[in-house]
Amino acid sequence: MVQRQVPKPAEIFELLKFKKVVLRGKERRLGSAQTIEELRAIAKRRTPAAAFDYTDGAAENEISLQRAVQAFEDVEFHPAVLNDVSEVNTATTVLGDTSALPFGIAPTGFTRLMQTEGEVAGAGAAGAAGIPFTLSTLGTTSIEDVKAANPHGRNWFQLYVMRQREISYGLVERAAAAGFDTLFFTVDTPVAGARLRDARNGFSIPPQIAIRTLVNASVRPWWWWDFLTTPKLEFASLSQTGGTVGELLNSAMDPSINYEDLAEIRAIWPGKLAIKGVQTVEDAKKLTDLGVDAILLSNHGGRQLDRAPVPFHLLPEVVREVGADTEVMVDTGIRNGADIVASLALGARFTLIGRAYLYGLMAGGREGVDRAIEILATEVRRTMQLLQVRTVEELNPSHVTQLTRFNRVDFEARAFTDRP
Repeated sequence: MVQRQVPKPAEIFELLKFKKVVLRGKERRLGSAQTIEELRAIAKRRTPAAAFDYTDGAAENEISLQRAVQAFEDVEFHPAVLNDVSEVNTATTVLGDTSALPFGIAPTGFTRLMQTEGEVAGAGAAGAAGIPFTLSTLGTTSIEDVKAANPHGRNWFQLYVMRQREISYGLVERAAAAGFDTLFFTVDTPVAGARLRDARNGFSIPPQIAIRTLVNASVRPWWWWDFLTTPKLEFASLSQTGGTVGELLNSAMDPSINYEDLAEIRAIWPGKLAIKGVQTVEDAKKLTDLGVDAILLSNHGGRQLDRAPVPFHLLPEVVREVGADTEVMVDTGIRNGADIVASLALGARFTLIGRAYLYGLMAGGREGVDRAIEILATEVRRTMQLLQVRTVEELNPSHVTQLTRFNRVDFEARAFTDRP
């Protein structure tokens, strides 16, 4: 029989714990987010639909993006036991220098449209965290201003080779002069992918104020206040900004780019050269034979060719084929530090985050980016401890299994084969 007693007032008061009241709305908002998905939810509430969907969306039916996210969710970890993991080191070496964490910030276009601090917030947060920041050719902050925001950290530059080659070559020279140490030559964008959310939203650069826009903005006046009261958007490469994103890309990009352009860029760039957008083992081998410093397995965040290969699925075979000769990196679909750890275990030297950082930016500017990095860093560290590895180098394929999902076609094919 349960024995009961009247509680003493002093014992009740011992149980009462009051959290410190946080008066700043931004600090309270960001502090409540424990995952990147929770930052995404905050970003969606605070950002006009067109700008949020530009960030959150992908090409056509968004199958590539869904598959990439699902691939990480289908990971099974295999932890060791009885290893001392009281101290864990998340630092790694990539492209000739160190990074305090095994991930950096990927290049994103039109970033100040998402939140007015844009690339300055990303570069500053990356520098504070000791990780690389990558500026896009279609960024909204100049090469020189990104360098000023991250003067002592690692800055990388992502290059599109455009119809007007002199623009691309001039950007390469400016990035080198500013001390950027790595160039990411992007090869998966001969033309723009079909971003259907943008088309449905009537999204253009710069945003046009229409009745629908005003209605959507009425509950987010802070975004429009920031947009209208801060310096006009300036792009790293485009001299004009009128039209949809697809129209701008198609007017600037050159679908005729080829290996001769790669040779030309290699000749004028003095630093490390990485190729972004590799999606087959055969291309990875060919580029490695040409002596590039790194390959980034990427399907552009699912924003170009829908139903493209999942980079995480490609990773093990590419590492087996070329990992001894070039550094292999991966992006697309990373929403958790565990995704980063899984990639490292399967042989990736490094990972890049795009949407994860942008959700933080939209949720709270520079402080939101700091929070996104903090969340991922905490998840990386905790996952390593639970796997019972002390360093990034200890991670290996024995720690991870990529589970396989059978779709209906697979099931029916197997059922037919198994018939007597």
